[in-house]
Amino acid sequence: MIAKNDLARIYDTVLSIPGMNENVKVNLQTSRKNILLLSKVFERGLNTKEGDEKTMSILDIVSPETLKELTVLSTELLNKAGLAEMNEKLKTF
Repeated sequence: MIAKNDLARIYDTVLSIPGMNENVKVNLQTSRKNILLLSKVFERGLNTKEGDEKTMSILDIVSPETLKELTVLSTELLNKAGLAEMNEKLKTF
């Protein structure tokens, strides 16, 4: 099993490869169901508190700005699919 320090260094190396900060245009066509599920995956991953899991996650080493960008991306996907209001109402359950 890889130590957390080593795994963090591997993730850091991959994220620092030249070109990783370049914007990429993605033409995504998927169902509203998948958009809603993807937003939940984002939400679950981004809301994981430090120490909640025993395994290292790539989200443990990324900057707060990057986490904010992922949150914005999730919100944009929901808005484009017309699911933002439904998602908010589902959160109340």
